[in-house]
Amino acid sequence: MDTKQQIELTKTFVKKTLENAEGGHDWFHILRVYNNAKGIAENEDVDSFVVALGALLHDIADSKFHSGDETVGPKKAREFLFGINVDSAVIEHVVNIIENISFKGGNTVQKFKSPELDVIQDADRLDAIGAIGIARTFNYGGFKNRKIFDPSIQPNLNMSKEEYKASKAPTINHFYEKLLLLKDRMNTKTGKRIATSRHKFMEQFLDQFYNEWDGNK
Repeated sequence: MDTKQQIELTKTFVKKTLENAEGGHDWFHILRVYNNAKGIAENEDVDSFVVALGALLHDIADSKFHSGDETVGPKKAREFLFGINVDSAVIEHVVNIIENISFKGGNTVQKFKSPELDVIQDADRLDAIGAIGIARTFNYGGFKNRKIFDPSIQPNLNMSKEEYKASKAPTINHFYEKLLLLKDRMNTKTGKRIATSRHKFMEQFLDQFYNEWDGNK
C-alpha cells in the first residue's frame, strides 16, 4: 500500500469517526486544518506524509470530549496507523504531534518539537482565529451552555493547564485567554502572515461587540 492510499484511508477513518462531533471539532475542522497544513508545508522543509497524517489525526479524539483524557487520541491514532501498515517511525512522529499540538492554556512547556509539528500547529491555530475561529468559539460556548459575556468575570491570563481545561468562563473571555495570543505564537512565516489579518478581524469584531453591548451601535 502506498502513501496516497494510506492518506485516503485515513481521511475515510477520520470522517467516519467524527461524523457526530461538535461543530467546531468535526470533519470540516479537520479538512480545513489539513488544507491549511498543505499550504504552509509548501514553504517548509518537511515530510509531507507526516504532515498529512498528523493534520488528519490531530483531533481524532479531543480530550475535551473524553472527560479530559489526553491518552485516547494518541492511542486511537496509533492503532489505526498500525492497522494500515504505516512505518513505525512515522507512527511515533504522528503520535508525538497529537500529544503536543494543543494550546493547553499557553503555560505548558511543549515536550516535543519538529518542523512537521510546527506546520500542523500553525494550521490548527489558524482555524482557531479569524471568522472561522469566532464561529467555532461561540459554537463551543453554546455547546457547553456558557454565558456569552459577563463584565464582572475578568479573563484569567495565568491559568495552569488544569485550570484552563476546567474553565467555565464566558465565551468572550476565551478571546483573551487564547485566541488573541495565537498570532505571536505562530511557528512559520506563512502562518504568521495569515494570522496577522485574522487577528485584526477578531479585534474589529470585539470592538463592534462591545459597542453593541453598550448600546452604542
